Amino acid sequence: MRVLKLKSQVSVEYMFIMGFAALMTIPLLLIYYTYTSDSSDTVATSQALQIARKIVDSSESVYYLGKPSQTTLKLNFPERIHSTNLSSREVVFKIKTKNGVTDVVEISSVNLTGTLPITQGIHIVTVKAEEGYVQITSN
Repeated sequence: MRVLKLKSQVSVEYMFIMGFAALMTIPLLLIYYTYTSDSSDTVATSQALQIARKIVDSSESVYYLGKPSQTTLKLNFPERIHSTNLSSREVVFKIKTKNGVTDVVEISSVNLTGTLPITQGIHIVTVKAEEGYVQITSN
C-alpha cells in the first residue's frame, strides 16, 4: 500500500511540474509571436521605403541627364505588398501589416509613370527618361 501511495505522489508532483512548465511556455510563445510579427512588418515597410527611394533617386538622375538616358535596377520586393502606384510625382507602396494596410510614400521632383510589380522576389525595373517625365517598367 505504501508503494502505491508513493507512486501516486510522484505522479501528482510530475503533473504539477508539467503544468508549471506549460504555464511558463504559453506566455513565451505569445511574446515570440508578437515580436516576430512586429519585426516582419518593420522589415517589409523598410524594404518598400528603400525601393521607393532607389526608384525616385534613379528617376531624378535619368530625367536630368535627358531623353535617351535609362538605368536598370535589380530590386528585392517584400512579400506583404498589397498594391503599388506611380502617380504624378509619387511612388506609393501599400503594405499589409497586422494593424491593417500602411502606406509607404516617396516624393519625386519629376513626373513618374508606369507600373511596379506586387509579387515578392527580385524584379528588374527599368527607369527611362522621356520628354517631360520618366517611364518606369518591370519585367
